[in-house]
Amino acid sequence: MIAPVSPHVAQISFFRDPEERAPAQLLHDWPSLVDVAEAASRANIRVSVIQACPTSETLIRNDVSYHFLPFGRAAPPGQRTQIFGELLRRLAPDVCHVHGLGFPHDVLSLSKLAPTTPIVLQDHADRPPPFWKKLSWRRAFSMISGIAFCALEQAAPFANAGLIGKQTKLYEIPESTSRFAPANQEDARLATGLAGDPLVLYVGHLNANKDPLTVLAGISAAARVLPGLQLWCCFGSAPLLHQVRERIATDPNLRGRVHLLGRVPHETVEQLMRAADLFVLGSHREGSGYSLIEALACGLPPVVTDIPSFRTLTGSGAVGALWPCGDADKLCEAIVALANRHRPQTRALVRTHFDNELSLDAVGRKLSSVYEDLLQRKAAAPK
Repeated sequence: MIAPVSPHVAQISFFRDPEERAPAQLLHDWPSLVDVAEAASRANIRVSVIQACPTSETLIRNDVSYHFLPFGRAAPPGQRTQIFGELLRRLAPDVCHVHGLGFPHDVLSLSKLAPTTPIVLQDHADRPPPFWKKLSWRRAFSMISGIAFCALEQAAPFANAGLIGKQTKLYEIPESTSRFAPANQEDARLATGLAGDPLVLYVGHLNANKDPLTVLAGISAAARVLPGLQLWCCFGSAPLLHQVRERIATDPNLRGRVHLLGRVPHETVEQLMRAADLFVLGSHREGSGYSLIEALACGLPPVVTDIPSFRTLTGSGAVGALWPCGDADKLCEAIVALANRHRPQTRALVRTHFDNELSLDAVGRKLSSVYEDLLQRKAAAPK
């Protein structure tokens, strides 16, 4: 009996790294690039990653080939498809999986280079274009076979803008996974120096979308019931840093209770999540929520806003708690309720949920299902 041939998928990113890092450095600094590829590979998919990059180089790691080359916006105008087209013809993938919705001209070029190959786009917190760009988006979307969103609800703005045709299949799949893992909480607290009862961790930018001021208001209210509560904040960009510091300084319930750690190495985030009791975010909008996925990987119960991607990632609040955007009182209630649960048992349930829905193997199965569906639909289409 002849074993079935594994489908060959090209995972393509037209996004050009603004820092122009070398290929090996990109693989280190962009874990999702590797994780999504290896998740599919573990599901018996042959994966070739094609990443726009000023430097041309091919790397092979864990059965995945990574092709870095100048194409799309990373290439001179006269050479944007030449090198890419040559590689695509050589690889001859069965499916093209494009990261991001905002590359309509590149997707149109891809459809001309591989006219019979199904193309699926993966949403990465994209927004519908302004009206003067809708025509190019509509043309590009007419050439694809499917779009993947973390939550199907996220497709609504694109459908309402008339960008998604009836021929386009919608899939629900997270943007990425995580290799973080649980570990002994007390050991993690000793290693990080963090304390709190409960110890609450915030990992996200200090900007209007993440809404740290509402988070601080909820923490302030919860501290009246939980006097041992401590909040530790990791963040990158911080346009609201002044307002955050002012809010802390003027609130006696927050002074000495909120600790601004700033930017920390990615591996340190894992240790902080292992040490914490609860994870909090106030996001109004997310493509998926990388830090939430990482928290779930560590078994850390989340207290996050009730938005489409967070609902999907938490199983509609089956693990942790969801609260309405901007509602500090509901955040307070959620923190107090979760803080009073049996913590070791709760952490185990969170990790089990991650294993079933968001782990490398789980995401790999979901990706494999999408690719198989695209190929079956291609085979069933009229010739």
